[in-house]
Amino acid sequence: MNTLKIATYNIHKGLSYFNHRVVLHELRERLRELDADIVFLQEVQGEHTRHGERYHNYPEGAQHDFIAEEVWLHSVYGKNSVYEAGHHGNAILSRFPILQSLNTDVSAHRFESRGLLHCEINLPEKKNGPDRQNETGQGGVHCLCAHFGLFARGRRAQTAALIDYVRNEIPPDAPLIIAGDFNDWRNQLSQILSSELHINDVFHLHRGKPARSFPSRLPMLRLDRIYVRGFEVLHSNVHTGGNWLRLSDHAALSAQLKKP
Repeated sequence: MNTLKIATYNIHKGLSYFNHRVVLHELRERLRELDADIVFLQEVQGEHTRHGERYHNYPEGAQHDFIAEEVWLHSVYGKNSVYEAGHHGNAILSRFPILQSLNTDVSAHRFESRGLLHCEINLPEKKNGPDRQNETGQGGVHCLCAHFGLFARGRRAQTAALIDYVRNEIPPDAPLIIAGDFNDWRNQLSQILSSELHINDVFHLHRGKPARSFPSRLPMLRLDRIYVRGFEVLHSNVHTGGNWLRLSDHAALSAQLKKP
């Protein structure tokens, strides 16, 4: 497999602006239209016992399972924020087998529960020859889904935790994708991660600067990112307007990658 399409999206717990209505059904359709191989999701509602009473069309079960159904056969969820009615966190959906996964708490203080969700995904590789079914595993691409805090001091601590985690848990020559909502409107993170981990933002590589993704109605701030190591960037897109307009307060990002 030479190309890989990925997407990242803060789904705002599947609810519209000001939580007036459930948008999870439309959101699922939009994500399926992107036809991504791997999807990184933030603010995923793993459980909420009261939403079913409040919203007539609220789906049963965890939101990542509802989104992934019949399209992404493999998924992992990292529970970060737990409260009386339920919990939410990050999720990674994949068309390909997930070899292993781990969710790590990187909360900077008790007011914001944050985590790093890490999984290794086995990408198929087509052997030489005309038989398209003749495929084998080629080892894994390491994927991390992150949602950093709103306060600068907390983000600095979470950046340090991310760097330490990657250095300690992921081989330095392994293909790596880190995506999510970093709340980094001052764009201080990219240079640090490039220097420390040799990863780069796909929009910077493709377009010269990170994508504007918030608020989704008129994106001004560069909060959401996709960082890669061991890939070339063929395309990058910010998904706003049209059918995306009334969904999350963040814009979805996608990128087409190629292994050198």
